[in-house]
Amino acid sequence: MSDDHTPAEDVNDIADAAIDHIEALTAENKGLKEQVLRYAAEAENTRRRAEREANDARAYAIQKFGKDLLAAADNMGRALAAAPTDSADTVVKNFVVGVEMTAKSLQAAFETNGLKKIEPEQGVKFDPHQHQAMMEQPSTEVGAGGVIQVLQPGYELLGRLIRPAMVVVAAKGSTGPSAAAAEATGAPVNPYAANDASHDATHDGDAVDTKA
Repeated sequence: MSDDHTPAEDVNDIADAAIDHIEALTAENKGLKEQVLRYAAEAENTRRRAEREANDARAYAIQKFGKDLLAAADNMGRALAAAPTDSADTVVKNFVVGVEMTAKSLQAAFETNGLKKIEPEQGVKFDPHQHQAMMEQPSTEVGAGGVIQVLQPGYELLGRLIRPAMVVVAAKGSTGPSAAAAEATGAPVNPYAANDASHDATHDGDAVDTKA
C-alpha cells in the first residue's frame, strides 16, 4: 500500500498538531493563572474578613469599658479648663501639672487601645458622621456650615464612632472667611437635619456596627 501523503503534507500535519498543542497549553496556562488569581483574591478576602472580625471582637470587648472611662476624661477636661493656671501658689501649680499629666496619660492609654478623640478645630466643615450639632449661630469668624466651638469631644473606637463630638455650627449667612468655600463644598445649611439622619443611622443603640 502506497502512502498518499507527500513529505510537505506530513510536515504541515506535524506543524498543525504542534500549533494545536501549543494553543491547548496556552489555554491551560491561562486557566491556571486565572485560578491562582482567584485563590489569591479569596485568601486576601479571608484575611481581611478575619482581621475585621478580630477588630469587631476587640471593639465589643472594650466598648463598655471605654465608654465608662469617657466620663472620667470629660471630668478631667473640665477640671483643666477651670484650673487656675496663673496661680502663684506652688502647690496649686503642681496640682494643675499633675492633672495635665494624668489627662495626657489617659488619652495615651485611649489611643493605645484604639479609642481616638474627635475634637474638630474651629472652621472645620460640619460632618454629620462624626459631629452632633447642639446649636447654630451666626458667625463673623467661621463660614456657614463650619464648626464654631466644641462643647464636648467625641470618640471613635477602632474607627467606629461611639460618641459624636457635640459642636456649635455657624448658621446660614455667616460671613466668616471660609463661608464661600464651605458653601461650594456643600456644607449643610441646616446641620440639625443632616445630623439627625446620621444619628439615627449610626448611633441607634450602644452596639458597635460590625458591618463593613
